[in-house]
Amino acid sequence: MNNRSNVAVAIAPDACVDAERVAHVRSVMPDDELVGDLSEVFGLLADPGRLRLLAALLEGGEMCVCDLAAATGQSMSAASHALRLLRSHRVVKVRRAGRMAYYQLADSHVRLLFDLAITHMRHDGKTSE
Repeated sequence: MNNRSNVAVAIAPDACVDAERVAHVRSVMPDDELVGDLSEVFGLLADPGRLRLLAALLEGGEMCVCDLAAATGQSMSAASHALRLLRSHRVVKVRRAGRMAYYQLADSHVRLLFDLAITHMRHDGKTSE
């Protein structure tokens, strides 16, 4: 349960509100902290360059920054900066081997999120296959 469940909400007197349904929905809503975290992750994923990096990691598996930059058409600096942001939000993880850094998706949930978004966009007819 979240901290908003006891907050009174002003409703117009003539409004037709299903109080039981509203109470249930409010009781299962994510708390403010989780909503804030989700907002940060979705904001992070709102950048085309970062999405290209994720797409490259989905297809290529573990890749070094050089390969990711080349595959996505980004400079090494831009790719490194984007990967640093993705890593700090636990979207990708890094493995170091000497001076080389190899990136991969943090877990299968990232793949699922990305795949579902692509499926959704294709389903709506906004993106061709």
